[in-house]
This record gives sequence, structure tokens and C-alpha cells, in this order.
Amino acid sequence: MATLTELLHEGRALLEEHSPSADLDARVLLAHVLGRSETWLRTWPEHRPGREEAGRYRALLRHRARGCPVAYLTGEREFFGHSFRVSEAVLIPRPETELLVEAVLERLPGENAARVADLGTGSGAIAVSLALARPQWTVLATDESDEALELARVNARALGAGNVSLSRTHWCADLPGDLDAVVSNPPYVAEGDPHLKEGDVRFEPRAALTAGPEGLDALRAIVEQAPAHLVPGGLLALEHGYDQGEAVRALMHEAGLAAIETLRDLAGHERVTAGCR
Repeated sequence: MATLTELLHEGRALLEEHSPSADLDARVLLAHVLGRSETWLRTWPEHRPGREEAGRYRALLRHRARGCPVAYLTGEREFFGHSFRVSEAVLIPRPETELLVEAVLERLPGENAARVADLGTGSGAIAVSLALARPQWTVLATDESDEALELARVNARALGAGNVSLSRTHWCADLPGDLDAVVSNPPYVAEGDPHLKEGDVRFEPRAALTAGPEGLDALRAIVEQAPAHLVPGGLLALEHGYDQGEAVRALMHEAGLAAIETLRDLAGHERVTAGCR
């Protein structure tokens, strides 16, 4: 039976032509199969996993070599310091979306109770992260997908976010009219974008990615509908594509929002735009 060092070498060799992060992928998948940390792998390099464990690891490597995202293979992804369950029914939470959570936390007074809605919640990463950071808030997480809502419910329970409620609805339909904030990471990729045929997005739900020929359909609908559900001074914060900041600012201006501001992600791209009723 192979040692951990040998299994990791085998994994890197198999993945190096298929993944830009072959070494990391191999370590994450082996740690997942063994139920151990990556630190443990480094501490016990001569450990020899059993035949069944090695077989499961090699099966995951083959799936990864075909392009399946690591998060779908392990069933989890870290976001805002918390581990979220994920499946092919939802988008994989991404680091740049943490900027959206930070924008809401910075703009709403932390000491006050607030009512916040997260539209298109998917795994619930945004809603649950907000709820855990502000236990005094009430957070409504909405989605059109029953599978997504069930996964969000699982995550809220597992992480102890008892101040999250869930509702099946389309964008702003059926929202209450006294919200302090509406937040969303909606689909914003243009239909026909060549990047849809590359990387992890090939395996993610298309309905959660694309929104019309310019990628603006969902953003436009939310900006048009959300102000009616916000209290005066209420916040609307949206994630969008790196080249959509100008368009989203224009939509918010047309909707009568004030204090409109666009924030850049760590790569320097315009990523989140916020405005107030």
C-alpha cells in the first residue's frame, strides 16, 4: 500500500495537466477521504491508508481530472470563516463574494436590529454569514430552487444561524416592505460567454450563472423592484461582473437610489455596487 507521500505524488502527476492547482487539489482530496487536516498529512507522510481509502481517493482524482470542481467532490467550501455544504444544485461560494458581505456589515449599524433579505441565496453563504455576524438581525434567504433552499436550511442549522428564515420566491416577489437591506449575488454572466465552457462553471447550474444577452437581466429586475421593499435609507447591495459596474450604477441612479458606490475586489475589479433608498 502507498504512503501519503506517494499518493500525493500520484495525485499531482495525474492532475498537473488538468488543474492549475494540482498540488492543492491532491492534498484537499486526500485529507477529505481520510477525514484529516492537511497539516496531519504533512506530519505523517509515511502513513499508509487502507486499500478502500486509497481507492476512493483515486476515484476523486479521476473526477477532478475530468474537471469536476473540488468543492463538489468534497461537498463543502469555506466562506467568510465558515464551512458550507455545497452541491451541484448551487454555485460554489467564491472569495470575491465576501466583499458583498463586508459591504453590508460596514453600512448597517451593528448594534441595531435589522431586517435583511438575501435574494438567490443558493447555499445560504451570504445570508448565514450575515446572520452569524449580526445575531440581532433577522435575515430572509430566498431562492427559486427547492434544492438550494434545503441546502441553505442545512447550512443555517449546522452553523447555528437561528435568525435565518427561508422562502421560495422570484427575486423581490412577496418580500416584506420594511427591509433595512436587500443583498444579492444574482446571475450576471452573459449568455454565450465563452468562459461558460471553461473551469468550474461548466459544472455549476446555468440558471445561477447567466442572465440574458448582456448578463444584466437579473440585476436590472432587482434594482427596479427592491426600492419598494426598503425603508427610507435602506441599503441595496449587489455583486456583479468585473465590467458591469458602470451599468449597475446607471440602473441604481435611474431607480432613484442615492449614495451609490462601487467597491473593487482584491484583483482590482469593480465587483460590488451599493446604494440607498
